[in-house]
Amino acid sequence: MEEAGAPHFPFPYQPYPIQEQFMQALYGALEHGKVGIFESPTGTGKSLSLICGALSWLRDHEEKRRQEADRLLQGDGGTSLSISSSLSTTTSSTPPSSSAEPDWITDFVQKKAERDFVSKLKSCEDDEAVKLLQLSKDPQEGELNNPEEELIVAEYESDDESKTKNKFCGGDDDDEDDLLEEHVTKIYYCSRTHSQLAQFVHEVQKSPFSQDISLVPLGSRQNMCVNEEVRRLGSVQRINDRCMEMQKNKHDQRPKEVEGGKRKRGAPKAVCPYVGAQGLQTLRDTVLGAVRDIEQLLSLARETRSCPYYATRLAIPPAQLVVLPYQTVLHEGTRRASGVQLKGQVLIIDEAHNLSDVLSCIHSSELTGAQLCRAHSQLAQYSERYRSRLKAKNLMYIKQILFVVEGLVRVLGGKVGQNPHSQTTQPVTELLTINNFLFKAQIDNINLFKVQRYFEKSMISRKLCGFIEKYAGTGVTSHTQTSHTQTANKENRRTEGLNRYLQTLQKSPPGQQGAAEERELAASPMMQVEGFFMALTNANTDGRVVLHTQGNVAVSSMKFLLLNPAVHFSQVLKDCRAVIIAGGTMQPVSDFKQELLFSAGVGAERIIEFSCGHVIPPENILPIVLCSGPSGQELEFTFQNRDTPHMMEETGRVLSNLCNVVPGGVVCFFPSYDYSRRILENWDASGVLARLSSKKKIFQEPKKANQVEKVLNEFSRTIQRCAVDAGTLSGALLFSVVGGKMSEGINFSDDLGRCIVMVGMPYPNIKSPELKEKMAYLDKNLPHSGGRSPGQALIENLCMKAVNQSIGRAIRHREDYACIVLCDRRYSRPATLAKLPDWIRAHTHTHTSFGPAFASLRRFFMEKKKQQQL
Repeated sequence: MEEAGAPHFPFPYQPYPIQEQFMQALYGALEHGKVGIFESPTGTGKSLSLICGALSWLRDHEEKRRQEADRLLQGDGGTSLSISSSLSTTTSSTPPSSSAEPDWITDFVQKKAERDFVSKLKSCEDDEAVKLLQLSKDPQEGELNNPEEELIVAEYESDDESKTKNKFCGGDDDDEDDLLEEHVTKIYYCSRTHSQLAQFVHEVQKSPFSQDISLVPLGSRQNMCVNEEVRRLGSVQRINDRCMEMQKNKHDQRPKEVEGGKRKRGAPKAVCPYVGAQGLQTLRDTVLGAVRDIEQLLSLARETRSCPYYATRLAIPPAQLVVLPYQTVLHEGTRRASGVQLKGQVLIIDEAHNLSDVLSCIHSSELTGAQLCRAHSQLAQYSERYRSRLKAKNLMYIKQILFVVEGLVRVLGGKVGQNPHSQTTQPVTELLTINNFLFKAQIDNINLFKVQRYFEKSMISRKLCGFIEKYAGTGVTSHTQTSHTQTANKENRRTEGLNRYLQTLQKSPPGQQGAAEERELAASPMMQVEGFFMALTNANTDGRVVLHTQGNVAVSSMKFLLLNPAVHFSQVLKDCRAVIIAGGTMQPVSDFKQELLFSAGVGAERIIEFSCGHVIPPENILPIVLCSGPSGQELEFTFQNRDTPHMMEETGRVLSNLCNVVPGGVVCFFPSYDYSRRILENWDASGVLARLSSKKKIFQEPKKANQVEKVLNEFSRTIQRCAVDAGTLSGALLFSVVGGKMSEGINFSDDLGRCIVMVGMPYPNIKSPELKEKMAYLDKNLPHSGGRSPGQALIENLCMKAVNQSIGRAIRHREDYACIVLCDRRYSRPATLAKLPDWIRAHTHTHTSFGPAFASLRRFFMEKKKQQQL
């Protein structure tokens, strides 16, 4: 790129003007290290704009770096190093060498590449990376396999002890850091679901950069495992634990001396056939060679019998574009375990309209009394069994964990050692600060930071899972072999007793929970406890603990509520060169800036906002605020009057009139499941549903998520049949709920969504203790503006974000058209209208009476019908 002049954006077709504006704004944000809030409606090519704008910047950025390197080398009087200007050269893990270079340089480059790969394997300090260096070594003959050994916690050193040891014993941490493979400048792209990530990768494949970019898709073990033995376990936790166990089996198979100088060989342990150093390196290089989504990668991995989960993590350093889920980026522990390094890199967070909620959810934690009692009993049995083999420091920390868990059970009104289902409690909801909660549980004398560090370094939770798998499963046998029959019998009796005891702990009264949930609880209660311990290490001002005691201790619960998501987002903003927060509908953005950016220390000068219009012509959209119904009844669905017969009947009349003139599909959103049930019962009794069904076939949002696709398919087929048959039915009517299964991520394009009806305003439940505390926190910590407190603004923003997501289900491409009917006079308030997306707000008309509104709707669809007949 020339020093002066606008950047060039390769594009698969002639971009719309708004796409060019989007890419220009994005390029500038990345070049100047900004935090950008980008809004681009669905149908405007947002993904392609992100891809072409960001990768154009990356191309130019790398070219500038190469030119600067050449200039510096030439300026030193040395021979200029030949550096290819092709973008693809950065995809290789081995730098190209020139034939003109001395042999010692060529030799150094080759050896450095080999050393980089080995050091990368060494650098995987978290057990998620499984110490992959050992994978290149075959198990030796005559080894001792002791199934008990893997369950014992290794001798524990605190951070202070480890530092002291390194200082006085010549630790080589600095040397290892020098050998780590350097991360090239890259772009991390994250979104909510794996399907959305797959769609993004497909867009990259269609882009002009598909042949030049090195892209790595990341996913969880559940999504990326190709070992069918492990995949069929189903549960995320079980898949993770089994994978870790199989890697450890590979590592721990070494000869060991036993009594008398002889070696014993036990039964061979299962190891994963897909994990081997050579296969991983080959698959890693293949991943970097072409753009593939996860499904394509899985097919390739099965063919080559290599693990895509670990290969993709090894491919992160040389990759230029890393595609990954929200949680991997936004949670520090997961980020570290996955090998994601944000320092100096670009982060794009797509579908970010609920980013605050995502951050709060990721860093919140909930525990039930049943989980606490299970965790305590399992850890107590573990400690008792291995007491003689555990070091003193391990025993000390295990006692501290047991002490804390006992305190947590007491807070719920229970006592460890007793059946949690038989311990009754009074139904009470209590909200406490972290410090007050620690005082109430009488655990304020325990240093939870040290306990949390012990959890991380000792992996006691995983050890405990393995312990339970061995002794609470079926077909348990003695795991201690001895030549003394009496000792063996005693051990068998002890194991059988432990087995019966643990199985008793896992049982709960019939009807309390499903089998799948029970297996999950039995497998990993200490994992949940560990997560809650971590939550309690937040600052006292940043979170609250909500106690729900109800019925008995087993079903009572405690939940950590994160009030300040900025505390966990600030490091991301600090590390990244630039952060782009993008979405189809981002309005209102005030909470993003206040809650996540200003609170994280980002200055206003670093923030830029970009919102583009839609590619559709203005005449293709008709947004209407409807203040009253056909009989003159004012439409205001407040809590006090929304359940009145007059209001329900008037709403039915509005919908009946709309179905008379709207062709194809009508999607009607209610503010809650409860109100949806009540109003439909009223309409069924009053005959409204019968009138509606004479014009449109009626569908309802299903209660189960796995039935959504079936309902949508039948909804679509009905509309298609009606368009062809031209009978009495003109289409279909779908009743849905704001924030439900069909309010986000569903595409009601063309005839599927010719009209979106919003009944009332979906305000959240302000009586919720969690929401009340969140409002109080914002009122105390954020500035007041616009005549409303931050807490009140939160309520309004949550409502309008949900509305914007729902009405955004229609108009999905340039030729699409639809009307949007907002049934509530409160939508006409200027402050509320201002929170609609720009491309909708600019064309919104407010009607105080039904007649003119209905006339404009009839005219809108008559004109569209005429245009189609031409």
